[in-house]
Formats: sequence, structure tokens, C-alpha cells
Amino acid sequence: MKQAMTYQSNDQNAQLRPRAGRAGADHDRDVPEIDLLSPLTLRGVTFRNRIAVSPMCQYSAVDGFANDWHLVHLGSRAVGGASLIMVEATAVAAEGRISPGDLGIWKDEHIEMLARIAKFIHTQGAVAGIQLAHAGRKGSCDPAWKGGASLMTVEQGGWAVVGPSPVPFDEAHPVPIPLDEAGIDGVIAAFEAGARRALKAGFKVIEIHAAHGYLMHEFLSPISNHRNDQYGGTLENRMRLLLRVAERLRGLMPEDLPLFVRISATDWVEGGWDIEQSVELARQLKGLGVDLIDVSSGGTVPQARVPVAKGYQVPFARRIREEVDIRTGAVGLITEPHYADEIITGGDANLIFIAREMLREPYWALKAQQALGEEPVWPVQYGYVLKRRAK
Repeated sequence: MKQAMTYQSNDQNAQLRPRAGRAGADHDRDVPEIDLLSPLTLRGVTFRNRIAVSPMCQYSAVDGFANDWHLVHLGSRAVGGASLIMVEATAVAAEGRISPGDLGIWKDEHIEMLARIAKFIHTQGAVAGIQLAHAGRKGSCDPAWKGGASLMTVEQGGWAVVGPSPVPFDEAHPVPIPLDEAGIDGVIAAFEAGARRALKAGFKVIEIHAAHGYLMHEFLSPISNHRNDQYGGTLENRMRLLLRVAERLRGLMPEDLPLFVRISATDWVEGGWDIEQSVELARQLKGLGVDLIDVSSGGTVPQARVPVAKGYQVPFARRIREEVDIRTGAVGLITEPHYADEIITGGDANLIFIAREMLREPYWALKAQQALGEEPVWPVQYGYVLKRRAK
């Protein structure tokens, strides 16, 4: 069998070398050798393993501009061996930010620094991805480390928020302005423009954020969507906005680049969005050319009772993968390499998205290589020292 290849960084050039210890495997679910350290190919992009850095908001931008913090934060995890580095939720419109510190991609001036970040990630052998987002009714808030309180007025630094219906997230948030047809078309156009800028910046994966109670999810859930037009009521209508966005982005993206969608598989509330609806949504998204469903949960209502525990969202990823025959990503309290490996080898998901554990340990993927019996592929700038001291 042909040996799989992995990247090792060398200054500004990512060089390929054979990866020893495991048989190569592609994305075919019937190949028994697939594990956490196997490469995955989606369209024309090959990921060196099944470890992805989940998008994590840093609330460190000014007017949407990325800066050196984002470069170091994301770049260090590319150096650390992960295969996919997802840039945090990046607003397609200024009013689509969660907080004033959110990254943005609503104007051409945002491209330059994002391009620098994407380029560095690629020099380290990882793939740069970006999550495009609109916060909807959950926007205009203080950064999380300041408490995340809603900024209700312009004087406080806030702005008017929009949503499918005039239903606030809770009593401490403003009532959103319902989007009319023109407003909906404007949102779709903003996602399209954001995707074009992301491609110009050099990102190889685009993910639509349709989870955690933000705008796309707000349209999906009957809890937040009380409309009686073509965007509300039936499941078909509630899915319409997201499907239009996905279709538009797939149509403008090069054929060889993959499109992901992050969803909340359930609201964890009776009468809300649930896994059965998520399966049908995934089926529709697959038909539009979406390549992977990144499966999270919750976020629509603050009082949801979420049974948080190790791997609590993994069964949703498995069900969607099996029933729709689409690739999925698993996320949520996955901290240990052997458990992550079991998720892949057991067929629950195709990618593992690591969030908080990547904050604790940027080199988690390299440690996973060691834990699973392989020689860690350290960057040459580190590796030659480590090898010399080991002798």
C-alpha cells in the first residue's frame, strides 16, 4: 500500500515526508485502516490527519480587523500539528458581530491580514479555513470576558440587531428587527461577498455558521422563527435561508475546495430544533454540494438543560453521517487522543474538532501522535533540538 504523506515545516516551506507506523487511508468509510492520524481528502484538499482546531472567538479585533494576536493564536496551532485551522466566527456584516471585538470580513480592507494568517498556516502544512457568521439577535454584546452583557444603545457601543422574528434571546437582550425580503437578500449577498473575500485571502475551507442560536440557526428553530411567510412555519420554509446561502457559496467556490456547515443538532428544548430536522437539513445540504456537517448543539435559548459530558454530541454526528451518508465533524469535550481515535475508528465522524483543549495545549496534535504510537512530526526548528537531546 502506498505510504501516506504528512507535512513538516521548514522555515517558510512545508515539505512532505512519508509517515511511518500506520497504513495510508483515504476518506472511504470502507477502508479499515482509517484512524485519527489518517489523512482525509475532501474534493481537492487533503488534510494530514483528522484533527481540526475548532473556531474559537478571541474578541480581540478592532473594527473587524485581524491582528498579530490572531496570527500567533492560529499559527501556533498549525505549528502544533493539527490538519485544519478554523478561523473564528467572522462577521459578514458589521451588524452581524457578536461583540465589537469580533473578526470581520465585510470590507476588502479585512483581506490583507487574513491572507497573512492563511499563508502562514499553509506554510506549516495545515489547511486554513474560515467560519463565516452573522450573530442575528445574539449580536451587540460586550466581549465574553467583560461579562457578555447586551449593548443596548449606540452610546454603549452597540447596534440594532436583526432576526427572523421580533423574539429576543432573553429579557436582557433587545427585540430584534425582523428581516424583510430585502433584508434577507442582503444577508445572502453579505455571505456571498464574505466568501469571495475569504477565497481571495487564500482560505481553502469555508464553513457557514448555522449553529449556537445565531442568525442561520434562528431561522431554523421554531423557537426563534415565528414567521408565516416562505421563511417560516414548515421545515422546508425554515431551512430556506440557510439553503440559499449554501447554494450561493457552493456556486461561487472553486470545485476543488470544500464547503462545511456547522449546525446545532438540537436546541435541547421541547418543541425546538432537533436531530430529526437536522438529518433532513443535512440531506438537503448534501444535495447542494456541502462536503461536511460540523455537528454541535444548543444556543437558541439560555435555559436549555444540556447534558454536558464527555462526547455528549458525538451520537448526533454519527446519526447524521449514517443516515445521510455525508461526512461529519464531532465536537464537544473531546480532550484525550485515544478517545478521539475511537470516534474515528468507530465510524462516528470523519473529523475531530478540538476547542478548549487546544487552548490549553496548542501542540495537542503532536502529543496525540506520540500517544497513538507515532513519532511526533515536530517542526524542524524544534525537532532537531529535541532529537539531539534525546540521543
